[in-house]
Amino acid sequence: MLLGCIADDFTGASDLANTLTAGGMRTVQTIGVPQGPVTADAVVVSLKSRSIEPGEAVRQSLGALAWLRSQGATQILFKYCSTFDSTPAGNIGPVTQALLDELGAAITIACPAFPANGRTIFMGHLFVGERLLSESGMQHHPLTPMTDPNLVRWLQRQMPGKVALLDHAVVSRGAAAVRERLEQLAADGVRAAVADAISDDHLRALGEGCADLPLITGGSGIALGLPENFRRKGQLALAAPEPIQAGGRAVILSGSCSSATRLQVEAYGRTAPSRLVTAEEVCEQDLRPEQVIEWVLGQPADAAPLVYTSADPAVVAKAQEKYGAERVAQAIESFTGRVAAGLLQHGFHRFIVAGGETSGAVVQALGVHQLAIGPEIDPGVPALRGLDVPVGLALKSGNFGATDFFRKALLTVG
Repeated sequence: MLLGCIADDFTGASDLANTLTAGGMRTVQTIGVPQGPVTADAVVVSLKSRSIEPGEAVRQSLGALAWLRSQGATQILFKYCSTFDSTPAGNIGPVTQALLDELGAAITIACPAFPANGRTIFMGHLFVGERLLSESGMQHHPLTPMTDPNLVRWLQRQMPGKVALLDHAVVSRGAAAVRERLEQLAADGVRAAVADAISDDHLRALGEGCADLPLITGGSGIALGLPENFRRKGQLALAAPEPIQAGGRAVILSGSCSSATRLQVEAYGRTAPSRLVTAEEVCEQDLRPEQVIEWVLGQPADAAPLVYTSADPAVVAKAQEKYGAERVAQAIESFTGRVAAGLLQHGFHRFIVAGGETSGAVVQALGVHQLAIGPEIDPGVPALRGLDVPVGLALKSGNFGATDFFRKALLTVG
C-alpha cells in the first residue's frame, strides 16, 4: 500500500476512491477498519465519524491510522466533505490534531476544494458556486450548519494547534512555492494551513508540493495530484476501473435533505414509482420497514422504485424540535438500513443511495466490508461493487450529482 486514507463518511470515501482510481491507482474502499490485509495501491477506510462526539471520532480515526500504517502506507490522507461539514467543536480539527500528533508531523494542509463541483477556496473562504458557504444553503444543514465561510477561523475554533492561510498567490506559483511556504509556516509553529484552490491546476500543485508531508487533509479534490507523486518515484503503474455488472433488481434510497438531492428526487419521481417516508411515521412507528419492502416488491419488475425521506430543511427542523435531532437521524438511518437488508433478501442487488449518513446505514445493513471502484457516474460519484457481498452500489453525497443522477446511476450500476 502506498497511500492510506481515512474518510469521515461513506459517500466521501467513494468520492475519494473515485479520484484515486481515475488517477490510475488500484483502490479499495473498506467499510470500517479491516480485520486483515488488503492488497491495493490505495485503501480508503470509510468511517461514520463526521457528526459523532469528537472524542469518539478521534478514537476511530486513530484506529484506522494504526491499521493503515501496519499495512505499509507511506502517506496518510484524512478526507472530509467539500463543504467542510463540522461544528465549532469538530470533528475536522480534533481529528487533524490527533493524526498530526500520532504521526509526529509538523504541519499539514486543509483543502476541501472541488472545483468540478463548484467548491473553491479563495483567501481562506469557501465558496459553493458563486456563493459563500454560509449563503449556499449549508447554513441550514440539520447536523452541521456551516455559518462561517472563513475556514481558517472555523478550523482554529476546533483545534489547539495554530492555523494559518496558504494563499492563492503562493499556490499559483506552483509546487516549489507551496513547499517553501509550508516550511516557513511550520517554522512559525503552524500546524494546519488552509490552502486556497480555485482550479484543478491549483489542486495538482498542492498535491505535488505536499508529496513529502506525512499527512494531508481535505476533500477528494486534493487527491488529484497524489498518484503522480508515486508514479514519479516508479512506485505506481496505471490501472483502469472495471465496469460494474451486479445484475438483479434495483432500488433508490434517498435520505439527504440537500437542495440538489431534493431536485433529483422530484425529477425521478415524475416518471418512476416513489414513496415518501416521513420522520413522524418512523419515530411514531406508524410505518414499519416491512410495509415499505412490500410496497417496493409490488412495483413493476423493470422499475427501480424510489423510497425517500428527503424533505425541506424546515420540515426536518420541525421533526427535530419534536423528537430530537439525534433520535430522528438514528430512527431514519435504522429504518432505511432495514429496508435495504430486506430487499437484498428478496433479490435486489443494485442500490442507489443519496446522503452520507443514509449510505453508511445502508452499506452496514447490507453487510458489505470492501468495495471495488468502477466508472464515474457524475463528478465525485463512482459506481461500486461489493467484494464480499454481490451488490452494485452508488453512494452519493447530498449536494453531488446532476438533476438526472438517479437515471444515470441505474445505467452505470448495471
